[in-house]
Amino acid sequence: MPSREELKRRVADAINAHSEEIVGVARTILENPEPGFKEFKTSRLVVEKFGEMGIPSQEGLAITGVKGVLNGGGDGPTVGIFGELDSLVVPDHPHADRETGAAHACGHHCQIAMLLGAARGLSSSDVLPHLAGSVALMAVPAEEYIELEYRNELRKRGRLEFLGGKPEFIRLGVLDDVEMAMMCHTASDLGEKKLAVSSTNNGTVAKQIQFLGRSAHAGGSPHMGINALNAAALALMAIHVNRETFRDQDSIRVHPIITRGGEVVNAVPADVRMETFVRGRSVSAIAEANEKVDRALRAGAMAVGARVRIETLAGYLPLITDPGMARIYRENAVSLVGEGSVGQVEHRAGSTDMGDVSHIMPAIHPYVGGATGIGHGSDYLVQDYALATVTAAKALAFTAVDLLADGASAAREVLRQHKPAMTKDEYLRFMRGLAKEELYDPNA
Repeated sequence: MPSREELKRRVADAINAHSEEIVGVARTILENPEPGFKEFKTSRLVVEKFGEMGIPSQEGLAITGVKGVLNGGGDGPTVGIFGELDSLVVPDHPHADRETGAAHACGHHCQIAMLLGAARGLSSSDVLPHLAGSVALMAVPAEEYIELEYRNELRKRGRLEFLGGKPEFIRLGVLDDVEMAMMCHTASDLGEKKLAVSSTNNGTVAKQIQFLGRSAHAGGSPHMGINALNAAALALMAIHVNRETFRDQDSIRVHPIITRGGEVVNAVPADVRMETFVRGRSVSAIAEANEKVDRALRAGAMAVGARVRIETLAGYLPLITDPGMARIYRENAVSLVGEGSVGQVEHRAGSTDMGDVSHIMPAIHPYVGGATGIGHGSDYLVQDYALATVTAAKALAFTAVDLLADGASAAREVLRQHKPAMTKDEYLRFMRGLAKEELYDPNA
């Protein structure tokens, strides 16, 4: 029976043998960015690569998702490894699609390469027979919570229920056979560190808002209209003056945008639309801030006599990092890059749907360096592809080996120590309970 270290050496050898291919996958995806639930080319590439490795897969999950499974040589838990298919929309990014503005300004192209790299290492015939359990390889759509109108239309047409890929995977039962999960995200702010373990992230709810006024000639008879843009502007100010009530420890973030400000300049705006997230460190903090935002939206409408339609959509839950899995990942990170090059990322105010997964099973969401620029910005670029794909793939694959070797003793211990925050059914009830729609009419 080979030792864990010998199994990791075999995994590393297989990944190294395909390092150019792994980097090439990332570069190919970089030049073909696709936003969430539109990742058809990227999804097809994953299916093709799974096929080359002889890994059976399901496709079309949550529209574009893919799942492959590697079965070990004995019974044991299933470890999920995730990679995210989607891009952002950043039109001035140097690798943006000229027609859609889509761009990988967050490094998801490297995640898919990591996923496939880990698959290369673990699928070797001299590794799998010595693992107890399975590895589920999941390429997941739509982590970036963007293009809400498009996604909400998909929801209304019955194509999906939740607007993020992992919540949809949970709802559809794609994770029913997965007992623990991990992924790795690129980062540009790790300093001198190459790999890092994370702690927590904000959760979020999303809101679509429509202010409804009355159109009139903007020059000749503005007094005959009800200016929906003024209602929106007042609502924005009301949100701003509430910021001093947000506690630092709750890490509240509210960042609305106006997506439609009117139709023509010589008509009083009668239909003005906004989107916002309400983020926070805990579910209770999000709920409290969300009520303040709703109150501000109603106040803007009331001030000018407009109506406001407020649709609240389930977003993502705060991230919970499993300490047992994090410890195992960190040990492998140190073995790859050295103690001095492994960091610890404290709470982040952004959100990820890995938070949803972490509420129903043990999960980790570590980081790998190699990027420069500002996340989600036009200057975000991966510079060290070997680190951001090949080394990251090894860290994930090594962690899977540690979990499933020796009869999956480490995985079983993680599961024994873990108490999930929610069952799947509790999660679905909670998420569905977040969704609501209100039409507020101060004149009624």
